[in-house]
This record gives sequence, C-alpha cells and structure tokens, in this order.
Amino acid sequence: MATALSSAGRCLLSSVPSNVITSDTFPMHDLPDTDFTQRFIFDESDVRGELVALERSYAEVLAKHPYPEPVAQLLGELMAAAALLVGTLKFDGLLILQARSSGAVPLLMVECSSERELRGIARYDETLITPDAGLQDLMPDGSLALTVDPHKGKRYQGIVALDGVDLSESLSNYFVMSEQLGTRFWLKADGHRARGLLLQQLPAAQITDPEERDASWEHVITLASTLTAEEMLGLDNQTILHRLYHEDPVRLFDAQPICFRCSCSRERSANALVSLGLEDAQQLVIEHNGSIEIDCQFCNERYLFDATDVAQLFAGGGVDSPSDTRH
Repeated sequence: MATALSSAGRCLLSSVPSNVITSDTFPMHDLPDTDFTQRFIFDESDVRGELVALERSYAEVLAKHPYPEPVAQLLGELMAAAALLVGTLKFDGLLILQARSSGAVPLLMVECSSERELRGIARYDETLITPDAGLQDLMPDGSLALTVDPHKGKRYQGIVALDGVDLSESLSNYFVMSEQLGTRFWLKADGHRARGLLLQQLPAAQITDPEERDASWEHVITLASTLTAEEMLGLDNQTILHRLYHEDPVRLFDAQPICFRCSCSRERSANALVSLGLEDAQQLVIEHNGSIEIDCQFCNERYLFDATDVAQLFAGGGVDSPSDTRH
C-alpha cells in the first residue's frame, strides 16, 4: 500500500509496521491491563526508547481526590515520567518525583517502585487555577526533585528547576544539566489516560564517529517531536513507532505491566505511633475522644487506634487484624 509522508518524513497513513518486531509471548492485544511500559531499540543507531501507557492506575489515583483538569493532567504526566524513569534504572527500591512551587500547585508527588507500582498526589489552590493553565501558570519558580531510594545502598537525589514550558522539557533539562547521556521526554495526559515517550542515547557502539552520532540522535528526536497529543494518547505503540520511524529498523520488546498500589498499611501506621512514645500516643488518644485516626494522604485509607490498641503496641503485642480499620 502506498504511504503518504509529511514534510518531516513521517508516515501519515497506517500500514503493516514490518520494521517493528514484537514478542509473540506477550502481544499487545493480549495485555491483561491497560497500563504498561514497553522498551524499544534502534538496530542501526545507539538509541533506546521506552513507551508508557497509563489508564487504570491513572483513574485510581484521580478517584482518590477531586482534581481540577489542569492539575489532573499535570499529575498524569508526572506519573508517566516516573514509570519511564523506572524502566531506565536498574535498582530495587523506590523512585520519587516531587515537584514544589509557591503557586497554585505547591506540591506534585509520584512514587514508583522497581516492581512498577505507582501512587501519586497533588496539593492545589482551586481559586488560583484557570481551565487552560499550564506548568508555568500552576507552578511558577518551581523545582523538581528526583530521588532514588534503593533497598540497599545510598539514597540519591537530584534537583532541577521547573523552567521548561512543560514537564517534558523540564525533565529533559535535568539530564542535560547532569551531563548524562542524551535523554528526551514527551509526556501527555488528558484526565483519562496518560502516555509518555522517552528516548535515550546509548554508549557508542553502532556509530562511533561523533558527527554521525550527533546526526543520528538529532534524527530520532526530530521525528519524535512531530508526535501530536492526539496521536500519543490515541494510538498503540506499534502504530506510533511505525508512523515516526517507518524507515528505521526498530525492535519492540515485551510489555511490562504497571499498577496502582499504595504502600500504606495498618502496620506502618502503628510503627508511626510507636515512634512517638507511649506517653505522647496515650495523650493523642485522650485528645481525640478515645481513638487516633491516621489517614493516608495518597489513597485516603483510614486507620483507627484506640487506647487498647495503643497499650498492646507498646506491650509488644503487635498489630491486630484490621477489623477496626475504616475503609
């Protein structure tokens, strides 16, 4: 079938993406969920990529709190970014993206574990938010902290100013400033689904000439920059890659599922009480009419502890079954 090309060299009409290789063991149409990341590489250049699709986990995060549309979109983009970054890091632990500002959205926070379990939250002042607000309207003079908290080893944190026009540009700037391998992000969310694309240079292997290497990198990011929000949010990964790179040999690997999961628990809440000390915990019970209620800010789960529970905790009796936990 004939294909039409845009001036940027993109294929606008869909056809069988013969240059995109998928694994028969986990084809796209057999995915058990709507949420996954998928890695791909260019066979003839030193570039790798990652695509992420979030729908169910995004919906679960938004169901916990009523966010205005611009805030929901920004939170979805940060969730997509966290999922993409976890795919590039080889570690066991937790990745935390935390954006802060003095504007209408003072806090955006997303956590993604190495097991690809996501949760996220935002704080906002609705009176300061307009329907078409973007990153700089919502988070002026903001900063983004990227924290890697491994189960073993040292914690690492990097901070970058939120000085891009959007989160995609700000995250890309982080990698430029940290002098790491070339890395670019494209992030989109619409309150129903969140998608992301990451491209990253690899150490020279296929192409060793510096000028050719730079030209190859410029080629793949220029084509990626032609991807529209509608295409990113509405097309499957194979179609996206074919439309962008139909002239480049691309290999698409197995999809890796992602899910929403909050790490809060009755046991962790009990440990927080124990850290206060017996006297302070008992005083809290008295001040709160006989029971302490600990709320999880991420998922709104509530854990109740009365005087008997507190006494049992400090007597070394552990945490009872959550029969008195209100969901």
